[in-house]
Amino acid sequence: MWPIRSLHLWLGAGYVALGVVNASITVYYPEGQNPFATTTAGAANYTGAAAYDPTTLQPPPVPTGQVFQYNVPLQNGGTPGLSIPIPAGFLGFSIEMSVVNQVVGKNSSIIQVPFLNLMSNLQQRSGRVLVRVGGNTQDTATLVPSTPDGKILEKDIAGASGPTQTPPLIFTPDLLTMLRSVSSFVNVRWFLGIPFNDTSNWRLGIVESGQSIIGDYLLGFQAGNEPDLYARHGHRPANYSPTDYFNEFGQLAQALQADTNVLNPHQLIGPNIASADWQPDQVWSTGFITTYSADLAFLAVEHYPTDNCFAQFGVGNPQDPQALFGQFLSHSFQQGLVAPYLASTLLAQQSGKQFLMMETNTASCGGFAGLSDAFGAALWGLDFAMQMAFSNFTGALMHVGGQSVFYNPFTPPPTNQSTFHQWTVGPIYYSALVMAEAMGPSNDTQVLDLAVNNGSNYTPGYAFYENGNPVRLALFNFNSDPSGASTATANVTINNPDGSSATPSQVQVKYLLAPSVSQKYNFTWANQTFGDVFQSDGRPVGTEQIETVNCDNGICSITIPAPGFALVFLTSNSETETAGAPSTTFATTAVTKLHNTASVDPAVLATSNGHTDMGDHVGSTSPGSVSGATALVVVPGLTVLIAVVAGLAVVRRGML
Repeated sequence: MWPIRSLHLWLGAGYVALGVVNASITVYYPEGQNPFATTTAGAANYTGAAAYDPTTLQPPPVPTGQVFQYNVPLQNGGTPGLSIPIPAGFLGFSIEMSVVNQVVGKNSSIIQVPFLNLMSNLQQRSGRVLVRVGGNTQDTATLVPSTPDGKILEKDIAGASGPTQTPPLIFTPDLLTMLRSVSSFVNVRWFLGIPFNDTSNWRLGIVESGQSIIGDYLLGFQAGNEPDLYARHGHRPANYSPTDYFNEFGQLAQALQADTNVLNPHQLIGPNIASADWQPDQVWSTGFITTYSADLAFLAVEHYPTDNCFAQFGVGNPQDPQALFGQFLSHSFQQGLVAPYLASTLLAQQSGKQFLMMETNTASCGGFAGLSDAFGAALWGLDFAMQMAFSNFTGALMHVGGQSVFYNPFTPPPTNQSTFHQWTVGPIYYSALVMAEAMGPSNDTQVLDLAVNNGSNYTPGYAFYENGNPVRLALFNFNSDPSGASTATANVTINNPDGSSATPSQVQVKYLLAPSVSQKYNFTWANQTFGDVFQSDGRPVGTEQIETVNCDNGICSITIPAPGFALVFLTSNSETETAGAPSTTFATTAVTKLHNTASVDPAVLATSNGHTDMGDHVGSTSPGSVSGATALVVVPGLTVLIAVVAGLAVVRRGML
């Protein structure tokens, strides 16, 4: 608190003294804000960016009739029902193309260090990371040699269209060079998208330049983004059908084959439907896979469990996140999300194709405040990822948007706050980190939904197998109960095919924890965290804690707090934290702001009484400029000190 004794101001050649006033100051207002209109807004009245919304939901009540002690019998060799071998790096990210210059880097020379660190954490565990740059904005993006202001990407906000107000983009080859630069630091493998809004004039520059610049780190190109929604969004006639998409895909394949600047015309990904207005079997029935088998690198779909489009854009039906919260914390909900794709993943295997979930998250149109950014979403994302792997998906990508969404796995600070705020790491990134460690880097891991505890919806479990034997075990507790009465105990045993015990004498356990499913941020993985909003540089902080559980009488009893998740390492060589690559972190090597970079610890500022007398010190906020002002101004009744000016310096004097 600063009592103001006197303030004076030089304005041109005139000196003004307006008396003396005692006033307490606790808030500084930047230029453009009205100091007389100050209020403290509760979470319900929050008007800032969605990415930092403080809304907190109530944890769903603990369902009655649950059993919290149960057996988990495992067997070496011969276990039926395992998934196919799943490639490493299963759970990656889909970055909306319009924000790639915020999330990945400004250009190929200035890459976001926190992004590199976040990707490195995953590479360390799984060996590689899958990242798609695309989304709705890929369909209208155009590659240009350069932009007027030299940026790698520009949005045409005035030309935005569709229910989500998607702006057309132009981008330069340096955006692609930036992606390749990232891969020189971290083993990120990329997916891109070919513009699909003008099928009479295919814009293939992204393929020509992408293949030549990114090279082997480029895995494929989407042919269309959610084409089953094109008619609904006004991008195609109302009768646009799977057959129409089939024909357009064929036209694109022919254009690629005819383009001598395309190095590989066989990197297409389809059909990328949202499973909203069409279902996958409607596309398969056109002969899509057999006709275009040589052109298809991957089969892919996109799917969100629900949407928040009414709240964000005024379309669709209103949704109540509090009412939905309990659904996300139920294993059967994740099973239901995957069930419509079981026939398609089988067809993909029969066709020799990998099957990807190219874009997903908690809800389309940005997710829900209090749900998408809470600990429950981390548990949901982890269960959903494991259920997809068990169901023979070979990769899944969680979507990353800008400041206006709730579900981001990670969010850079707004540009005007980047000098004093760090990144915000959301619950879905924790899902990806744990999933990377559960799967490991072998490219041969198989997954099994164990249906433990009589198929409980609230305490599911998975086992991860290598060479036919269980090596890691995943145990969930979706309940939220601070009393401890809902803590689960899983009694784990391992037998050989002949019935003899193979249970080890001890196992290692890592926990993903938070006090409540509704807690926002500050979750811990093995006691390490990425902190609160604006607190992360992409590196986990804290002392890692790995629990050792002794197994008595051939039984390993693993406790799972409510809420919580336990990853159990069943053998001495099954830990994967550094199995993918050596631990690597990155440091800032350049800064883009060279002036006005001083900072003050907020805690120090809040308790300061201005004991340092600056005397008649004169300064300016403009580089290279010093004002002739030598004093301050007092305004009776004014409770806020405003430092504003071009050619006008406000200086503290005689503060007590």
